[in-house]
Amino acid sequence: FFFGIRFCHLQAEPGEARALLNGAGRWLLRAGPLWVRCTPGVRGVRRPRGTITCLKFYGNRHLISGAEDGLICIWDAKKWECLKSIKAHKGQVTFLSIHPSGKLALSVGTDKTLRTWNLVEGRSAFIKNIKQNAHIVEWSPRGEQYVVIIQNKIDIYQLDTASISGTITNEKRISSVKFLSESVLAVAGDEEVIRFFDCDSLVCLCEFKAHENRVKDMFSFEIPEQHVIVTASSDGFIKMWKLEQDKKVPPSLLCEVNTKARLTCLGVWLDKVPDTKESFPPAAEPSPVSKEQSKIGKKEPGDTVYKEEKQSKPNTKKRSLAGDSKKATKESGLVSTKKRKMVEMLEKKRKKKKIKIMQ
Repeated sequence: FFFGIRFCHLQAEPGEARALLNGAGRWLLRAGPLWVRCTPGVRGVRRPRGTITCLKFYGNRHLISGAEDGLICIWDAKKWECLKSIKAHKGQVTFLSIHPSGKLALSVGTDKTLRTWNLVEGRSAFIKNIKQNAHIVEWSPRGEQYVVIIQNKIDIYQLDTASISGTITNEKRISSVKFLSESVLAVAGDEEVIRFFDCDSLVCLCEFKAHENRVKDMFSFEIPEQHVIVTASSDGFIKMWKLEQDKKVPPSLLCEVNTKARLTCLGVWLDKVPDTKESFPPAAEPSPVSKEQSKIGKKEPGDTVYKEEKQSKPNTKKRSLAGDSKKATKESGLVSTKKRKMVEMLEKKRKKKKIKIMQ
C-alpha cells in the first residue's frame, strides 16, 4: 500500500486478507471499500476525535485503538463498530500492548503514566507514574514480563511484582522492539544496527547492520522450521532475515525489496497455517471417510448438521448400490440356468434324431 499521506501506525489483521491502518487524521482504513471515520458516536459511545496514534489486534475479531484525545476504543473488527471507549490518559495515548491472554492491556501516554487495563471489565486496574513520557510498551510472549521504552532506555518489569527487574540502555533512541523469545529482545533504533539483548543477564548477545539508514519498524513471526524477522528502514528497503537458534549468531538475509519510499511503519499479514491433517504425504493420507469424521468431530458452528447429512448420503448410496449388485447377480444366475436347460433340451433332441436315423 502506498498513499500520499503520512501513516503513523499500521496493523495487519491476522488470518485474513485485510489490512487496517490509520493516517494523519480521524480515519481507519481497511483494504476494501469501507472507510470508518472516528467521529463522535451514538448510543453514548465516544469515539476518538483526534489522530489515531496506535492500533492493536487481538485475534481477528477485536481491535483496540488509542488516540490523541486520550481515548482507548475497542472495535468489532467484523462490523467495524466501536463497542466501548475508555478515557485512558490526560494526554495522548502513545502506545498499546495486549496481554497474550486478552484479559489485560498496557498503555503509555504523554501524561507520564503507565496504565494496566482490565479488558474483561473495561476499567483501569493499575496506574504507575513514570518520570518521563514513554513511547513504547510491549508484553513478552508468555506475558510474564513487559518492557517500557523511554528514549534509549528499556525498563524490564515483572508482572507478579510490577517492579523493574533490570534496565537496558541502547546507544540511540529506540524506534521498535520485538520479543524473539521470553528472554531475548530485538531492539532497533535511530541507526542502521539491530541488537539482540538478553533480558535476564541484560547483555547484548549480538548486533548486525541491517540497513543503510535508520530502522523504523520490525516484525517477527515463526513458520515451520524457521523464525523470521522483517525490518523496514528509512532507506526504503524491507528485508526478511532468518534467525538462528543461537541468538548470539547474526541472522542471515532471506530477501529484500526496494519500495523507493521513506518508510515509517510496517505491518505484516500472515496467511492461515494449513491444517496438519491435510498435509500428510500420500502414503499416510487418511481415507475420505476418516476426513469427514475428523471434520465433524471438530463441531464447527453451523457446519455440523450439514456435514453429518452429507456423510449419511453416501452411505445410503452405497446400500442402494449393494442392493442393485445383488439383483444383478440373481438375474445373471437365472439367465445361466435357462441357458443350461436350453442346451440340455437341444442335446436330447439331437440324440432322438440320431436314434431315428440309425433305425
